[in-house]
Amino acid sequence: MTSIAVAGASGYAGGELLRLALGHPHLEIGALTAAGNAGVRLGELHPHLLPLADRVLTATTPDALAGHDVVFLALPHGASAPLVADLTARDPDVVVIDCGADFRLADPDAWTRFYDTGYAGNWPYGLPELPLSGGGKARDTLAGATRIAVPGCYPTGISLALAPGFVAGLLDPQDVVVVAASGTSGAGKALKPHLLGAEVMGSMSPYAVGGSHRHTPEIEQNLSAAAGLPVTVSFTPTLAPMPRGILATCTARLRQGVDPGQVRQAWSQVYADEPCVQLLPPGQWPSTAAVLGANVVQLQLAYDEHAGRVVVVSAVDNLCKGTAGAAIQCANLALGLPETTGLPLAGVAP
Repeated sequence: MTSIAVAGASGYAGGELLRLALGHPHLEIGALTAAGNAGVRLGELHPHLLPLADRVLTATTPDALAGHDVVFLALPHGASAPLVADLTARDPDVVVIDCGADFRLADPDAWTRFYDTGYAGNWPYGLPELPLSGGGKARDTLAGATRIAVPGCYPTGISLALAPGFVAGLLDPQDVVVVAASGTSGAGKALKPHLLGAEVMGSMSPYAVGGSHRHTPEIEQNLSAAAGLPVTVSFTPTLAPMPRGILATCTARLRQGVDPGQVRQAWSQVYADEPCVQLLPPGQWPSTAAVLGANVVQLQLAYDEHAGRVVVVSAVDNLCKGTAGAAIQCANLALGLPETTGLPLAGVAP
C-alpha cells in the first residue's frame, strides 16, 4: 500500500480526492489537514465520506504531512509553494501532486500578470492526454515523476477539446474563442454572497470577462504546446446554476486550404486509445450530467461551413477529471500503476 496525505481535505477538491482514494486498491489514507477547519471532524464537513467521518483534521504543516509516500495539495494558489520547499527538504523523494496553480505555468511573466504571489517555477504538467507538437503526449513526462502540477478545470476541458486540431495543423492559432459554463463548486467552498443559492438558482452570469480569467494563460500554454507556435485565446467563463460540471463551447477558424473532411479524423486519431477522453458518436453531444463523478472528458465536434469554424463542445466534471480525478491519475503514473486504477470512467445518472 502507498500512504497518502491530503492537505486541504476540508474543501471540495480535497473531499473528492478522499472519495476516490477510498475506492483505490493501492492507497492508504494518512494525514488529513486543513487551515481554518483544523480540529474539526471530517464527517461534519463531508458527511458523504462516512468511512473517514471520525478523522479529525489537523493543521496544514510540514510535520503533519511528512512521512507519507504521496502528498496531495488541494490548497489556494500561493499556499503550495512555501509548503513544498519544506516538505522536499525533509524528503526529496516524496511524490507531491499539486492541485493548485502554483507550478502550472512555464512563463514567469504570465504568472505575474494573473496571480498576486511570487512565481514558484513549473513542474511536469498533469494532463496525460495532451498531444504535443513534437510528437508524443504530456504523459511522457509523468511516469516516475515526483512533482506534478494538476491542470485547472477549465484548461482540462478546453485544451483537450482543441489540441488535436492544432497538433494536426488544421486550426488558425490566432482566432480561438471559448465560452464555458461552470458549476459553483469551481469557486471553492468558502462562503461568497454571489454563490448563495438565492443568487444562483434560475440565473446564469458571466465573470472575468475580457480575458482576465486566471486560466487563460494556462489554456494558451497548452494549445501552444500542441500547435508548436503561439496560440491566442479569447475565453469567457460563465456561472451556471448547478453544483459541479463544465460545458465548454470552443471554436477556431479552419486554416485556409484545409479540407473539412480531415477534422473528425484528426480527433479520432489523437484520442483513439485514451480511456479518459471520449469522442462521442456523430450526432451525440456532451452534457455535464453524463460525466458526473467520472474521470472523463466527453467531446463532440462539428464544422460550421458558413463561418469557416470548427466547433468543439466538451463536458467535464470540474471536481473529478477537472481536479481530484486528474490528481489520482497522475499519482498512478508517478507510482507505475495502471493509469486508470481506482478511477470511475462512467458517470452517475440520473
